[in-house]
Amino acid sequence: MTGTDRRSTGGRATLSDVATLAGVSVGTASKAISGNGRMRPETRQRVLDAAQRLSFQPNEHARSLLAGRSWTVGLITTDGIGRFSTPVLLGAEDALGAGKISVLLCDTRGDAIREQHYMQTLLARRVDGIIVTGRRTDPRPPLAGLHQVPTVYALAPSTDPGDISVVSDDEGGARLAVEHLIHSGRTRIAHVTGPAHHAAARERARLTEDLLAQASLTLSGGKVLFGDWSEAWGRRAAHGVLRLAPQTDAFFCGNDQIARGVADTLREEGRRVPEDIAIVGYDNWDTMALASRPPLTTIDMDLTEIGRVAALRLLDAMDDESEPGVQTVPCRLVIREST
Repeated sequence: MTGTDRRSTGGRATLSDVATLAGVSVGTASKAISGNGRMRPETRQRVLDAAQRLSFQPNEHARSLLAGRSWTVGLITTDGIGRFSTPVLLGAEDALGAGKISVLLCDTRGDAIREQHYMQTLLARRVDGIIVTGRRTDPRPPLAGLHQVPTVYALAPSTDPGDISVVSDDEGGARLAVEHLIHSGRTRIAHVTGPAHHAAARERARLTEDLLAQASLTLSGGKVLFGDWSEAWGRRAAHGVLRLAPQTDAFFCGNDQIARGVADTLREEGRRVPEDIAIVGYDNWDTMALASRPPLTTIDMDLTEIGRVAALRLLDAMDDESEPGVQTVPCRLVIREST
């Protein structure tokens, strides 16, 4: 007999009736009605709407079974300055805030001992889940000793394929940059990037060479220039490229700091940007991209979206509905005066 039938005959709707009407399991319905469940806000609302429609009244015993939830999620980061972790945090809070879940930020500063300390602290506070992020895209070892606490890795994926990871689409980002330059008529493109031992620098360099080869082009200067993620390196590299390949008509840079350094050198050398040489950066860091002269065309990794998606995947994991694996978030091309 359905909940509606019970009401029509004077019977009382059960939790099973609510779950059936909402299209969820009895356990999910119980968590939603208790007010302490961990799930997507829209799932909770669907259950509450079903309960209202059936005039369902939970008993206090059922309500007490799920007492003690913390309504908190920990975000562990290695990004001390917050350049990457802050947008991820904001995106996560946007997704979790609708479900009234708070985020606790823990900065490990890249220290393994500090990371373990924060992890134990979060476990002691009985957080409902953990998001792990950082300032690099290199795969990282998974956290140990989580005792089944749902965990999602954002930006830097876990090396364990059984974990849930949400990352930026580096291949798509490099493609956007290189194809934008080629479609703008640039044929002598140099690539200046960060340290070769960083996955982001290494992969974007490989992709850049592959994309140029597909267009029957080669790197201006003959090779990728690996260095630091700094304006100083951008200035030095630009001087070197202009000496070796003075006909260079574009720079694709591994981040916006490098790109701003390149722009400084080109201006000092009397090269007009973008009339003589175009520049594309990476990251869309406003502090660098907008302050550059001229403002930089750049690739936005959409870190806020990575945080939002990571939080939604975490909510799924809390509700035992998430699949392991890596999910990529598309990048965006932000066009400004440098191209």
